Amino acid sequence: MISAFFIFNQKGEVLISRLYRTDLKRSIADVFRIQVVSNSDVRSPIITLGSTSFFHVRINNLYIVAVTKCNANAALVFEFCYRFISIAKSYFGKVDEEAVKNNFVLIYELIDEIIDFGYPQNSETDTLKTYITTESIVSANIAAEESSKITTQATGSTNWRRGDVKYKKNEAFVDVVETVNLSMSAKGTVLRADVDGHILMRAYLSGTPECKFGLNDKLVIDKNERGGGDAVELDDCRFHQCVRLDEFDSTRTISFVPPDGEFELMRYRSTSNVKLPLRVIPTVNEIGTSAVSYAITVKTNFNNKLSATNVVVRIPTPLNTTNVDCKVPIGKAKYVPAENVVVWKIPRIQGGQEVTFQGHASLTSTTNRQVWARPPIDVDFQVLMFTSSGLIVRFLKVFEKSNYHSVKWVRYLTKASGSYQIRPYENRRST
Repeated sequence: MISAFFIFNQKGEVLISRLYRTDLKRSIADVFRIQVVSNSDVRSPIITLGSTSFFHVRINNLYIVAVTKCNANAALVFEFCYRFISIAKSYFGKVDEEAVKNNFVLIYELIDEIIDFGYPQNSETDTLKTYITTESIVSANIAAEESSKITTQATGSTNWRRGDVKYKKNEAFVDVVETVNLSMSAKGTVLRADVDGHILMRAYLSGTPECKFGLNDKLVIDKNERGGGDAVELDDCRFHQCVRLDEFDSTRTISFVPPDGEFELMRYRSTSNVKLPLRVIPTVNEIGTSAVSYAITVKTNFNNKLSATNVVVRIPTPLNTTNVDCKVPIGKAKYVPAENVVVWKIPRIQGGQEVTFQGHASLTSTTNRQVWARPPIDVDFQVLMFTSSGLIVRFLKVFEKSNYHSVKWVRYLTKASGSYQIRPYENRRST
């Protein structure tokens, strides 16, 4: 499948190189350097030259590259690349050129373990950390015992978890984290609204527990199915390998033996019945060529028991703005000339609350006046215990043969960061 694996820096220098098959030579790296790294017009993550295909993922200042000469499953190759990045982060944190150079011996150990003759093998971080470690060597007796446990884990039915895990206090934390993406026109029409969701779990449970995790009763995943008005519709979802998919298809119950520690249980996307936490009503008036007035209203669309925190509204201004007089009932607003925006920071907005920014921007006269493009207003925020998709956790149960008591916690978080945009209403009037 994968014939070669490389890591390049932004200059095209090879930092990591490993050939897994004899159908490629190391000089294939020069082809990628010339055709991709040195070519700024290349946008596709897949480049096919002759019978050779290059799959690459960019992270920070690096190219993670897998090369193949066969008709490989592209989704599987990219999954391997992203899994490698995830493993690298768990070992040495940030993945950049400096980290790769400082940990190149460790990286070679990892890629030799997770790929065999071009086929991805065990890529579970917990399992890898039991025998690929940066810690000092243990004694021979302990090493033999650990070796036996590693073999059992790596070849067993649950290779993502060891059976001898013990905790004094057994706890399971579930975080449903959703990122809302919104694009709204000046007339208030929703051009795009979707949700990228992640269900993250931290399992600190002894032994080999069986967990059952229930979602909404009315949950529609197949687009051919008909959901009611209150149904939660998911366009697609992806699960951790520990999940038994047959039970989910029949009962919408996620049954699994969790890995030890933190992991992503499920990832999903929704484009239907998206509940927008904040509604922004912007009115922008151009007063001739000398000034612009603003009235930006922010309304919350959830009950008064909840609140939006860390709200940041970025309001664009014309390029020839000299200063902006800002009036806000809550938070602080400041004109940032270097970015041509007014940044309005609100620590907290309670549910059912409505606040309005009033501003007057003074403009300097220019000889060659260009039409202001009116960039969209951008809003960042976080809302706890709220989901835009409507997804909820009905129950979380833990079963273990020793019948110990476990504490379960579920938290919801909906946020937006750079992707919640509203076009301002266009209105011109003369002085």
